[in-house]
Amino acid sequence: MQLDRTAKFHIGQIVRHRVYPFRGVIFDVDPEFNNTEEWLMSIPEDVRPRREQPFYHLFAENEETTYIAYVSEQNLVIDESAEPIGHPQVYDVFTGIEDGQYVLRKFQSH
Repeated sequence: MQLDRTAKFHIGQIVRHRVYPFRGVIFDVDPEFNNTEEWLMSIPEDVRPRREQPFYHLFAENEETTYIAYVSEQNLVIDESAEPIGHPQVYDVFTGIEDGQYVLRKFQSH
């Protein structure tokens, strides 16, 4: 069976979790699950995501804190709020928001 590994979302997009109350900006994409087995098994079976889909690394925030999140494509939706993400590392990777999404910082190679 051929699996479709085309990511629905891309780096710089602001997304929110479909179920849990957090949102973030995507800073990396894995074409399929690329975390530990322990991480995956720690998710209750009834809501555990399939591994054969893109997973996204987010600079995430909720009402209490900021953190790095690793989220399956099936659990993300576009965030329509147009509010910036308050994570302290956002500007290490992005320069700011243009047209509703973050713009990658251009890194100098030495």
